[in-house]
Amino acid sequence: MHDPTDPVGRLLFNVLAMVAEFESDLIRMRTREGMKVAKAKGRLRGKQPKLSATQEAHLAKLYRAGEHTISELEELFPVTRSTIYRAIARAGDRVRNGERGAGSVAVSPPRMS
Repeated sequence: MHDPTDPVGRLLFNVLAMVAEFESDLIRMRTREGMKVAKAKGRLRGKQPKLSATQEAHLAKLYRAGEHTISELEELFPVTRSTIYRAIARAGDRVRNGERGAGSVAVSPPRMS
């Protein structure tokens, strides 16, 4: 073992640190190249949505019709409250942008007082 306080020990540890940094740079570079190739092939995808477009439209329709509360929709669809609010907001955005669907929705979470 080399003592990290003497000149030879410091040199050895600095060389090992440089090799480790070089290896991490290589891994980072290969990862980026792989992601570019996957993206070019159309295989780079993020997290899959919890609800399909059809399910989101149905959820928004039920909410707009006043048939169910947010809590009831949480039970009907296997998602959290925040996912339901986002789905309803997206459905409202699609309506405002002229995409399929009817009615607009402006939903905000209930205020805690």
